[in-house]
Amino acid sequence: MNFSSLNYPDIKELSVHGRYISSSQLYSFLNSNSVRKKITLLGNSVASRPIHKITLGSGKINILMWSQMHGNETTTTKAILDLVNYLNEESDLANQLLSSVTLTIVPILNPDGAAIYTRENANKIDLNRDALELSQPESKILRVLYNEIKPDYCFNLHDQRTIFNVGGLEKPATLSFLAPAHDMDRTVSSGRGKSMKIIVAMHKALSAILPDQIGRYDDAFNPNCVGDTFQMLGTPTILFEAGHYAEDYEREKTREFIFYALVKAILVIARNEIRAYNVDDYFNIPENSKRYFDLLISNAQLIDSKYDQNIGILYKEVLDEGAIIFNPYIEKTGNLEDCFGHKCLDCEDQNDFDFIKSNRKLDELLF
Repeated sequence: MNFSSLNYPDIKELSVHGRYISSSQLYSFLNSNSVRKKITLLGNSVASRPIHKITLGSGKINILMWSQMHGNETTTTKAILDLVNYLNEESDLANQLLSSVTLTIVPILNPDGAAIYTRENANKIDLNRDALELSQPESKILRVLYNEIKPDYCFNLHDQRTIFNVGGLEKPATLSFLAPAHDMDRTVSSGRGKSMKIIVAMHKALSAILPDQIGRYDDAFNPNCVGDTFQMLGTPTILFEAGHYAEDYEREKTREFIFYALVKAILVIARNEIRAYNVDDYFNIPENSKRYFDLLISNAQLIDSKYDQNIGILYKEVLDEGAIIFNPYIEKTGNLEDCFGHKCLDCEDQNDFDFIKSNRKLDELLF
């Protein structure tokens, strides 16, 4: 698939940018002329914030997708808005897709968590562990919607941390996918097999523009997770995980790749091409590992004798006046030869040492 033909810069939704995306930021988009008539109020969150769905298309195949089940995972929300823009352009491909499928999209399932940039909802419950109890209004809204539209496919959209690499490679897992298990033995049912084949299709298409940066997420079975539950109910479900791309902490480049993945997945479904792909190829996609630090400092004993060899630093994302700032903290010290850094500094290099000293946050953390 030639992704450049989609003209991404022209369809990118400019009203949202960066890591902090709340319901209030979607107001202008949801009230635009091209979207307003396609919006329905589903219900309200714990703190009475509205939860909406967008419905597009008239096809017989129903696809349900939702984003920001975790309020601080925003990249896929941005990509969803880009997708809506693209489908509203009425290109030949967009019209083909919309005549074959009906998309039901929940842009932000957890608006309370989104408002304060937390994983949990206002009751401090992880909605992705509430699939069986359905103790939260947001969980109930999603399940009622699922029961109402009886989707043929589900897309569960998330972000993953910067720690993930692909297999044993020194490559960040910019995208990861998972066909959730539907039983403890992680067998391949008919529905799970369809999920796997769609993932293979996305992997093959995106590997041309994102080589060695697409991983397979851990498939440990947990029936409390929404994806596992929907897979158990017989609906082919795909977990999308938006990860890190070099120098892209705002995840604007990753957003673009998620958009492409969504278009490819919908296209394969709409054209009934799933059978063209092989389940075995799913297992050939490298599984994620956790070997990255945001900053890897070597010869750290030159900073202070209390440090042993290397320092692995991660960033904590903190909401500050409507923007996300990245505060460093020490995750691990010692022999970190198996690990990678999104940025690597060697204290034997005077320029690197001076950089650490001149960075206020690093200076306060390390000295």
